[in-house]
Amino acid sequence: MGQKGDKQTKEGSLSAELFVEKLNVIEGVTSKKMFGGHGIFHNDKMFGIVDSKGQYFLKADDTNKAIFEAHNTEKHSKMPYFSIPDEVMNNQEKLVEWAKKSIETTK
Repeated sequence: MGQKGDKQTKEGSLSAELFVEKLNVIEGVTSKKMFGGHGIFHNDKMFGIVDSKGQYFLKADDTNKAIFEAHNTEKHSKMPYFSIPDEVMNNQEKLVEWAKKSIETTK
């Protein structure tokens, strides 16, 4: 999801498609256009965001927030979503692990 007033961009849409593709080993992951960006869902519950600039974020709570903080990630505005470090985005196994932890925050 983007910030208020953001417009959909081709970069954001392509990034959302790539994100869903990288997480295809987790059944039920989809994306939906929302507020200039994309929400990333697992079985209709949002656990991730791709903003209009194509930046990736995952949901965090007390169970997984420390891992994001340990990697000095950035929070997405006032929402409980944090950026994903490049080393995680470029490692399929780690990305799936982080995504699964974020999915757990939606239950």
